[in-house]
Amino acid sequence: MASPHLVDLKTSFSSFSHLLDARLLRALADMGFARPTLVQAKAIPLALEGRDILARARTGSGKTAAYCVPVVQKILSAKSDLDEEDQRRQATRALILVPTRELSEQVFTYMRGLLAYCDKDIIYSNLATGTTTHLQRTLLSDQPDIVIATPSRALALLQSKVLSLSSLDSLVIDEADLILSYGHDDDIRSIFSGGFLPKVYQSFLMSATMTEDVEILKGLALRNPAILKLEEDEDEAANLSQYAVRCSEVDKFLLTYVILKIKLIKGKCILFVNDVDRSYRLKLFLEQFSIKSCVLNSELPLNSRYHVVQEFNKGVYDYIIATDESGARAEYDTEEEAEEEEEVVEEFTSTQRVPTDADQLLDTEQSSATNDTGKRKRSNNSPAPPARKTRKRKHRKGGGDKEYGVTRGVDFVDVACVLNFDLPTSSRSYTHRVGRTARAGRTGMSLSFVVPQDKWGKNKVVGCLPSAEQDEVVFSKIEKEQGARGSKIKEYQFDMKQVEAFRYRMEDALRSVTRTAIKEARVKELKTEILNSEKLKAHFEDNPLDLEYLRHDKPLHPTRIQPHMKHVPKYLLPRIAPVPGSEAEPSALSKPKGFVPFKKNPVRGTGRGRGRGWRGAGVSGRGGKKRSNPLQKFGH
Repeated sequence: MASPHLVDLKTSFSSFSHLLDARLLRALADMGFARPTLVQAKAIPLALEGRDILARARTGSGKTAAYCVPVVQKILSAKSDLDEEDQRRQATRALILVPTRELSEQVFTYMRGLLAYCDKDIIYSNLATGTTTHLQRTLLSDQPDIVIATPSRALALLQSKVLSLSSLDSLVIDEADLILSYGHDDDIRSIFSGGFLPKVYQSFLMSATMTEDVEILKGLALRNPAILKLEEDEDEAANLSQYAVRCSEVDKFLLTYVILKIKLIKGKCILFVNDVDRSYRLKLFLEQFSIKSCVLNSELPLNSRYHVVQEFNKGVYDYIIATDESGARAEYDTEEEAEEEEEVVEEFTSTQRVPTDADQLLDTEQSSATNDTGKRKRSNNSPAPPARKTRKRKHRKGGGDKEYGVTRGVDFVDVACVLNFDLPTSSRSYTHRVGRTARAGRTGMSLSFVVPQDKWGKNKVVGCLPSAEQDEVVFSKIEKEQGARGSKIKEYQFDMKQVEAFRYRMEDALRSVTRTAIKEARVKELKTEILNSEKLKAHFEDNPLDLEYLRHDKPLHPTRIQPHMKHVPKYLLPRIAPVPGSEAEPSALSKPKGFVPFKKNPVRGTGRGRGRGWRGAGVSGRGGKKRSNPLQKFGH
């Protein structure tokens, strides 16, 4: 659901009745969309006129509906003009490219709701899922009207001639600012230059930020576009409170234990780490204190990853340990690489059409100077762009899903806090991480652990994380960038003297999380999730609305769990203020009420049966008084 303050109160979807099919309006009403958001109110009419669209709006502004509604309407209109027996009636008319598989599932789910009353007229398919090639060929043999895919999957199917785009009317690139940064740059270039696309089609570019990657795609895909810029309010930055703590690698575990166990941060929390091993180490560490959490990484099956996010959004569990491998392998924000990237961009874009001043100044108020159809004519014989330099990236070794991503695109709901357990290696990745909270007009906070250079590598077991060696350099760039945006990262000083009381428990738990235990946990988790994934696939085919079939936060327990670690003794509770921007658990920080001391005040003649209960209870067989229950008045 879009942010309430981004809704256009002057317009309703019923005002589009002359533009949209009645079945679409009914489906939108069933989905709870009575009024369009600002980007939807501007994009839908322009798109139905045939204009290319470049929309810049932040997450939660309703960009998905802004392109899904006009794309579906165009297909319905095209089919209504053709006879039932016409062979041209069934063809792939829309291709939606997304950077990650998780985002493809979200778009597919939204499309299912939008086509609730048109499912017999429009066939849609998600090719980004982990289905077999044989099944994908079967799906494409029906020539679905709408295809959702990642660039790499779409290119593979185009090259094998399984997917044909000869009848394409609409091309959508969602999260355009991430498409190239996720390693899809070669695939995108091949799709545009490989002769797979027709000469005439309409393009949509949807992005949360205007980066150099978006400018590259703009030159490739758009012609005389309508540029929609939904500027953020000045108060948006104030909704996010950002804090940082400089500590050692071991103290990361100590502070995380204290924060989560004493509920200094209340609500749902995403903990970002830079490595799969560290995600399981942190999960096993928290299990020692009976703190439930689930992991989210590229090794898990797609069905399980998608189900994890759905359960988290429903409030089934509060803590997700997400492995942001893109943050670990991303290029560092060094001046040399920044200069190299500028050269790369210039070399790549120099072969594109040189935009005129009119194109650069075009906004939504200007009239179109396009042809009758409003579409751009593209020549398939145009020379392909020269091979550009490959950007330097540090790729993680392993067989994880290359199209996995959680920092952007995935719709996490009501996240109260983002905890950067491991600091990312670039300020851009940091911005994407903290963007998971303080959304839809709500407040949120982020807390980042920064390892000083002199404390790096001190612990050979949990330390020596390669990305942490540059934490101070990266953090200075993060501070500079956030300051330019009007946000300030405050230094939150923990009173380590009061937290020290928890150190022996932390060290005891950390010792039990050995490398062997982590390896066993990864194997066990993968086996369980593979079985769950098959069950999910079969179950949701019969019950598509049932998302509470399995849980993903079950304890792994590869090591001995000590029962006494579950509870925190009252004498250990420190008198520390909760992190600003969050609610503290009152029961954990205040004196317990109704406490009954073990030893009562001495009474003269103390002996067996001569307490407060004896006075009120009477003596059996003497005086004929009615016997009362001594426990009813105990402690009063």
